[in-house]
Amino acid sequence: MVYSGTVCWLRSTARITIGAIVAFTLLQPLQVQAQQPSGPENQPQVEPADDPTDPNNLRPLTQDNSLLSIQGGQRLMTEASSAISAQNYALATQKLQESRQIFNQLSNFYQQLGSSFAGIDIRLAESHRTKAVETAQMRDEATYRLALVHRAQNKPELAVPLLIQIIRSQQPTRDLGKKAYQQLLELGFVDTPFPRSAGPSVQPGSSPSPQPRSSNK
Repeated sequence: MVYSGTVCWLRSTARITIGAIVAFTLLQPLQVQAQQPSGPENQPQVEPADDPTDPNNLRPLTQDNSLLSIQGGQRLMTEASSAISAQNYALATQKLQESRQIFNQLSNFYQQLGSSFAGIDIRLAESHRTKAVETAQMRDEATYRLALVHRAQNKPELAVPLLIQIIRSQQPTRDLGKKAYQQLLELGFVDTPFPRSAGPSVQPGSSPSPQPRSSNK
């Protein structure tokens, strides 16, 4: 009798529970629909200052606070110079690394644009190629200053790879390439000066442009 009564009670409870679940399931969509906005007055409003379709809200990359602009990279270079003057080499290293990355990305992007317009629009292709070379020069200058900061920190193992990258980009015959090689000579990484006193090893008048290639750091 006890067992039979327990079974009946469980069956009755199960039926009540199932009925409650079904009722809750049917009522839930009605509650959700009641909570949703029913008119345009309830739609989220876009602030005028955040509307990307408003021409007045355009933010050109020529601003010095942009993370992808020549002005932004130059600002970081200036901040690095101030940090070097204050002998805050840790901050100078951070600023130079950031500016180097910006100039490197810009050089790569301009190079890609130049290649895209090659054979289509010569004027645009040459314009983008010129910008690629110019930003590559800025990248190499930031790299050279970063190598000098590593020397000041007595970290030649960090300076040597940067100096070699500069020579590869600038070529040994350009001023920045010569300075980078001289640093390697002073560090003892190389033992032969360049240019040699016997005479130049390249044709006179050759002055190749820095290569707008990407760097590893």
